[in-house]
Amino acid sequence: QWGDEGKGKVVDLLAQDADIVCRCQGGNNAGHTVVVDSVEYDFHLLPSGIINPNVIAFIGNGVVIHLPGLFEEAEKNVKKGQGLVGWEKRLIISDRAHIVFDFHQAADGI
Repeated sequence: QWGDEGKGKVVDLLAQDADIVCRCQGGNNAGHTVVVDSVEYDFHLLPSGIINPNVIAFIGNGVVIHLPGLFEEAEKNVKKGQGLVGWEKRLIISDRAHIVFDFHQAADGI
């Protein structure tokens, strides 16, 4: 695997022994897939290590967050299996993370 997909797989492997995982920069324009118990979970904003129920996941101040996209991503992954159960109790978002609104995405597409 190359690019974001490859990086995501490496992070997933390293996160198995971690207590905290962090997403420190970027937005939801790239993503990767993590397979747990034959279930494919897709991540764009959530740190992929959140799939581990013993991990605290942190979204840092360098991340640009489209809130509808974040909740849609979480909802889709929760429906796929038990991997994201309780995610909202294990996610911390920096109070300095940037919020992206729909009009920002529309302007970016021009």
